[in-house]
Amino acid sequence: MKPLYFSSLIFTFIFSSISFAETPPASISSHDAFFHSIQQLCGKAFAGKVSVDNVAESSFSGKKLILHIRKCTDTQLQIPFHVGDDSSRTFLLTKTGSGLSLKHDHRHKDGSSDALTMYGGHTLDAGWAQVQSFPADQYSKELFVKNGIPQSNGNTWQMYIYPEKFTYRMVREGREFRVDFDLSKAIDTPDAPWGYSE
Repeated sequence: MKPLYFSSLIFTFIFSSISFAETPPASISSHDAFFHSIQQLCGKAFAGKVSVDNVAESSFSGKKLILHIRKCTDTQLQIPFHVGDDSSRTFLLTKTGSGLSLKHDHRHKDGSSDALTMYGGHTLDAGWAQVQSFPADQYSKELFVKNGIPQSNGNTWQMYIYPEKFTYRMVREGREFRVDFDLSKAIDTPDAPWGYSE
C-alpha cells in the first residue's frame, strides 16, 4: 500500500502545482477593473493625437498615431503603439500579483531588441479603475543611466481608460508628453509590430 499511497501524493502535488500555475495572480479591485476595461477592447485599433508635448519638435510631430490592443490573456495585454511607419513600440501591461507592471518593448525592424527596451515601472498603490501610474523601476533607472539619459530616471508613465478615450502620458520634472486615443471609433488594425508575428 505504501507505493500506491506515495504515488497518490506525487500526483496530488503535481496536479496542485499545475492548477496553481494556471491561476491568474491575485490583484485588487481597482487594478482588475483597469485591466479589464482595456482587455475589453482586445482586437481593436484606435487613432490618436498628441494633446500635450512641451518639446517643440519630437519624433511624434505630424505622424499618424495608432494604438492597437492586439493580444490579451488574463495576465498580460500586448498593446502596440504605431507612430507613422515606425512600429517599434509595444506596451506590455502585466498583472504581477502585487499590482500592475508597464513595460515598453522596443524593437528594430528586423525584430531584434533596441538598446533601450523593456523600461517602465510598477504600480505603487491602488490607483483608480480609470487611471494607473507607473514610476520608473530600478531596472529602468540603470538602463537610462547606461544610455546617457539619466534625466529619465524621474519618469512616471500613466494610462487613463474612459468609455470614449484612452490616454498614454509620461511626466517628469520639466517634461510632459500625452497622447489621447479616440475610443468612440475603431479603425483598421495595423500589421504586427516589429518583432512580433502575425
